[in-house]
Amino acid sequence: MPEFHSDLPPMAPPPTLPRQRLRYTRILEVAAGFARKGLDSVVLSEVAAKADVPLGTLYRYFPSSTQLVLALYRKQLGELLAGSSQAAGGAAPGSAAPGRAAPGGVPAGKVLAHALVGVVMEIFHMRLMQPAVEQCLNRAVYVKDTDTTRLLRDIDSIAEKAVTAVSGDAAVARVLLLTVTGLVQAVRCRRLSLFEAEEDLKKACSLLSRARSGA
Repeated sequence: MPEFHSDLPPMAPPPTLPRQRLRYTRILEVAAGFARKGLDSVVLSEVAAKADVPLGTLYRYFPSSTQLVLALYRKQLGELLAGSSQAAGGAAPGSAAPGRAAPGGVPAGKVLAHALVGVVMEIFHMRLMQPAVEQCLNRAVYVKDTDTTRLLRDIDSIAEKAVTAVSGDAAVARVLLLTVTGLVQAVRCRRLSLFEAEEDLKKACSLLSRARSGA
C-alpha cells in the first residue's frame, strides 16, 4: 500500500535556483520511465542513480514513491494545461458563438469536439500507459494537511482546468474526467479493448460538445 499519511517527512517545495531546478526536472523526467511500470517498480534509489542526483536530494523533494509519481503526473498535466490554454486562445474567435461556423465553414461544435478529444484522450493515455500513476490515483486517500492530499488536489484542479480550457464548461470537464477514470479501469480489467474505450471517449466528447454548442 502506498504511503498516504502524515508519518512521512514534509516535501520540500520545488526549487527556484536554476541548477536545482534542472535537478528537480531531471528527477521527474527519469521517473516517467519508471511510471510506465507498476508502482512497486518505482524505487527511489534507482531513480536517483539514473537521474545522477544524490539520494538525499531526491528524498528531500519526494519522501516516497507515491509523492514522486503524483508530482510527475501533476507536471504532465501542467504541460497539457499550458498547451490546451494556448489552443483554446487561438480557437476562441472561431468558436465564440454556439452553433455558428468556424473559419472555413466548419461548424463550431466540430471544432470544439476535435480540440476536446485531443486533450481528454491525452489524459486517458497518460493514465493508461503509466500504471504507477493509475495505482496512486486509485489507492488515494485524502488525509487532512498532508503533502499527498495537496498533490491530489492539484492534480484534480489542473486536469479540470485543462479540459475546461477547451470545453468552456467545468461541468463538462468533470463528467469527461470521470468518464476517463471509468474507461481506464475498464481497459485495465479487460472489459473493453483499447480501441473500444477510445471510440467511447470520442463519442462522449462529441455528444457533450454538440449539447454545449446547441445550448
